Amino acid sequence: MTAAQTPDTQTENFGVPWEEAYGYVQAVKRGDSIYVSGQLSNDGADLVAPAPLDENNKVTDYGNMGEQMRQTYRNAEAILNRFGASLTNVVEEVLYVLDVDAAFEVAGPVRKAAYGREDPQVTSTLVGTPRLAFPAQLIEIKMVARV
Repeated sequence: MTAAQTPDTQTENFGVPWEEAYGYVQAVKRGDSIYVSGQLSNDGADLVAPAPLDENNKVTDYGNMGEQMRQTYRNAEAILNRFGASLTNVVEEVLYVLDVDAAFEVAGPVRKAAYGREDPQVTSTLVGTPRLAFPAQLIEIKMVARV
């Protein structure tokens, strides 16, 4: 029996090309915990609000951070919904960003709107990183939820 077939484990995917190419699932529910892989601002196979790039595929402007962050939370909510959960079940999140200042500028309002409260009841870590999976990607968020 594979992990996805055991009574205590359920997995979910979006069916995007990089799931098969890289070899992973978007989320795994084991027992009362849901582990959500790093979500990004995609709509199907397309990146939402891609950052502008120069001729060397380097980001030239981080102004799309807010829209990418909003879409990333939408995607996280969508994958959690498949388990009968939502962002209110999230107990831990880690935000990986290309530019910490750009993320801090928008994170408060975007996160509060996503979680639906002024004081999101979630532990949160913000990490600056030099690169993410796609050149025009500015943010990726991984989560753990409990149901």
